[in-house]
Amino acid sequence: MEDILELDRNNIPQSIAIIMDGNGRWAQERGLPRSSGHIQGVENVTRITSECARLGVKFLTMYAFSTENWNRPEAEVEVLMQLIADKLEDEIFMKNDIRYRNIGDIEKLPPSSRKRMLECMENTKNNKRMTVSTALNYSSRWELTKAMRDAVREAQAGHIRPEDINEEYVSQHLETNFMTDPDLLIRTGGELRISNYLLWQCAYSEFYFCDTYWPDFHEEDLHKAIAAYQHRQRRFGMTGEQVTKG
Repeated sequence: MEDILELDRNNIPQSIAIIMDGNGRWAQERGLPRSSGHIQGVENVTRITSECARLGVKFLTMYAFSTENWNRPEAEVEVLMQLIADKLEDEIFMKNDIRYRNIGDIEKLPPSSRKRMLECMENTKNNKRMTVSTALNYSSRWELTKAMRDAVREAQAGHIRPEDINEEYVSQHLETNFMTDPDLLIRTGGELRISNYLLWQCAYSEFYFCDTYWPDFHEEDLHKAIAAYQHRQRRFGMTGEQVTKG
């Protein structure tokens, strides 16, 4: 497949995070139950994962279910959990040499969903082309609170001093310690917020928001997001002149 837009293949973001929003609204606008939107959204995960692998992305992290989403209608939550058990298949990962991970507290998931996720993580652990992570039962405040508790325990045990706690220490105690921080954060569905997602990791990410609902976010839309990223100058606190001079 050729690039839909002319992308600079030397400037593909190595780490992309996506907030997959709009499944329910996609279904409702078509007179369908919200569950139909989630089913279609899962199908789209396969499409976007394959395209990211083709483009050379190394880390793809997808916000699937937040800790706050347990407050949604029980029937909708049940459908989401069942989709994990039914649709999380090894085939796409093995075919594309992709490792699967999850960030979030899977201990609170239904046993069938947790079992399938653990199996997929084990079966794909040696794949090297790209790492795909779902953020399932995840929130950034939960993650940061957990890291703080870990630091207190280590300090109480005498393993670290307060001055040992720096940015590197915090990053290593987050759920994402196996990956680089996102270069690009994409949110579909028209909302302009990041909803408790990767707050620490996205400190210097480029953000891309679009109105397209997740089930309709296809390869062309991904290319548009990457093209927008490639036309920005990432300064990391420096001036534009400093970045240009290297």
